[in-house]
Amino acid sequence: MILNIFVDEHKQAIKVPDEIITEATDYFAMLDKDMDNGYQMSRKWVEKPDLLQRCQIIGDKILSALENDNKETATLMAAYILSRVPNAYAIHVNFEGDITMYDLETR
Repeated sequence: MILNIFVDEHKQAIKVPDEIITEATDYFAMLDKDMDNGYQMSRKWVEKPDLLQRCQIIGDKILSALENDNKETATLMAAYILSRVPNAYAIHVNFEGDITMYDLETR
């Protein structure tokens, strides 16, 4: 599967092998459990992030991974999104720092 990451006008396709999606379920559950405790989303504390907010949070982790040239983490985070939203096509992120403005695009 492929998840496209749009950072402002720059597009990067992250190819996610199917086995990562199926084999990382425990890790994804750990991410969910962590987010179940609430999350600071830019200036706002969100008590119980919904699915879109979780994808925005993970999108921010993808952006950080790409900035640090950490392709493995970027792929793992993309796999999380694809595991939760199988029809996801892309996530649009930006450097402005407001993750609540990230947009998840589905097919």
